[in-house]
Amino acid sequence: MTEPKASSPTFDAPWILGAQIEARAEHPEVGERPFLLAADRRWTYREYRDECVRTAHLLLSRLGPISEERPGHVAMFLHNHLELLSLYGACGYAGLTLFGINTGLRGQTLAGVLDQSRARVLVVDAALLPELRRVQSSLKHLAPENVLVVGGGEGAPGGDFRGCLDAEVPARPGLAAPDAAVSPEKPLMVIYTSGTTGLPKGILNNHLKFLMIGTVVSRNIGLAADAVGYACMPLFHSNALFLGFHPAFQVGGALAVRERFSASEFVPDVLRHGVTFWNYVGEPVHYVLSALERKYAGDEERILAEVARHPDNRLRYALGNGASPPDLDRFERWLGLEDVFELYGSTEAAISTFRRKGDPRGSVGEITDASVKILAEDGSECPPAEVDADGRILNYAEAVGEICRIAADTGLFQGYFENPEANAGKYRDGVYHSGDLGHVRVVEDRRFLFFDGRTDDWIRKDGENFSAAPIARLIQDHPDVDLAAAYGVPCPVSDEHVMVALRLRPGARFDPQGFFDFCEDRVRNGGMDRKWFPDYVRVVDDFTFTQTQKILVRDLKRDHFHRERLADAPLYWRTRGDESFRELRPEDFAALREAFEATERGALLER
Repeated sequence: MTEPKASSPTFDAPWILGAQIEARAEHPEVGERPFLLAADRRWTYREYRDECVRTAHLLLSRLGPISEERPGHVAMFLHNHLELLSLYGACGYAGLTLFGINTGLRGQTLAGVLDQSRARVLVVDAALLPELRRVQSSLKHLAPENVLVVGGGEGAPGGDFRGCLDAEVPARPGLAAPDAAVSPEKPLMVIYTSGTTGLPKGILNNHLKFLMIGTVVSRNIGLAADAVGYACMPLFHSNALFLGFHPAFQVGGALAVRERFSASEFVPDVLRHGVTFWNYVGEPVHYVLSALERKYAGDEERILAEVARHPDNRLRYALGNGASPPDLDRFERWLGLEDVFELYGSTEAAISTFRRKGDPRGSVGEITDASVKILAEDGSECPPAEVDADGRILNYAEAVGEICRIAADTGLFQGYFENPEANAGKYRDGVYHSGDLGHVRVVEDRRFLFFDGRTDDWIRKDGENFSAAPIARLIQDHPDVDLAAAYGVPCPVSDEHVMVALRLRPGARFDPQGFFDFCEDRVRNGGMDRKWFPDYVRVVDDFTFTQTQKILVRDLKRDHFHRERLADAPLYWRTRGDESFRELRPEDFAALREAFEATERGALLER
């Protein structure tokens, strides 16, 4: 018998984060309710309010006078800590703008983002402090004394974050919030994605956007006051804030926070904290399943008995994007879920869909906005997909195009931070261009969206979009590489893998181990994000070029690592845990094909 769902309290407050926190902290039923849960710490809503207010005063004191020349910009370079969320709330109270720096950034890319943000206070994770120190002397706007460290700040010029907080703003329940003029339209956080110029682009997000998305998501999945989210995806990114923090916050629920995702600790955390919903991005779903398979030696009955039917298991919903249908089926069964909501969207939030039970398998939900269309390269609308009995698209070339929105506005997208060129490229001639490929299937007069990857200049991996251009540039630093191209290729369990094609210098030979070591060094010391590390390598005699002398990437994407099409081509690959590239042999490709078929993604290989 299904237990009745708890009711959700109502909060009468403006659409401003600080006001919404106040409303929950002062609510007679919610104020003393646990809100943020970590391994050895927990904050109630009232304690969260007090931490946010204290932090707001600390930030304002450190920033000093705020003006156009001295903006109220704060950056964080943090793994998931409770302090990250108090920083977020503090910026909401104080009318400041928080810049979420991807923890995978390194070298000049990290320095470039910090400089572009014009942040004058930075809160950094102790584990990431060495990466900051490598570039700190070149930063233009950040004084050393305003670098505060979470998790042990000994030796840092700015000192330990909590030590500074306790010394400068001693804990006092009910401390008055700063008197700051804040509106729902005020930029609250800039979340970085990657741009075609190589430096990530900062997406502006105001108070209203965050709070509205939290409201819509919590309603869509039916959350109530007993909801407990699980934040193991990075909280500097939109997925965890849009789909984890804000839905839980909206209904007066709780959020369990893990510093970094761990497949082996996923189930123990779910049981320990009584997690009821989880936001995911792509491959982590597969990693959790693999961890369970290893732990229980593939015995599904044991998994069902010890996980799905465990008396402490309250997990009911998962929502996110990028997972394969078979993985979602197993995840729902093995974890004992009521539903899994696969969706489509981005940090820009101009276009979004939400898949519900009964929607066509493999889709990311129904398109309910008539302005959303699939456009061909010439700007014409693509026809709906025609599929055979096995679900394969019969008119792929005609049906697949860019997911766009034709409207006089850009929905919830508020533009990129100080990047008019990027804004003009994203929204032009009344059309918002997502940069994503997709197709539509019409079922009973309803349009359902299917995601087909990124356009040529972009790659989507583990739920993040990034430009192929900086990968190619970094790879071209290899002494044996004359010219390189990077592009996204099919992945059997999630979005895409990264592939590079190399034209070598005369007389050079490809060294699989040497190239692997070079890429590893670029990750550690040269500004390459770990996600950019190539999964596949193709060596070419030469490239095909467009009339403007750009490499024709579309042909490379079409053949990807298809060993049967590229029978004589030098192809190399690696899998998770490998310490070198190895030749992709026909039998390897046959095994890959079986893996794609098992996840119902075989059609991706044959397009």
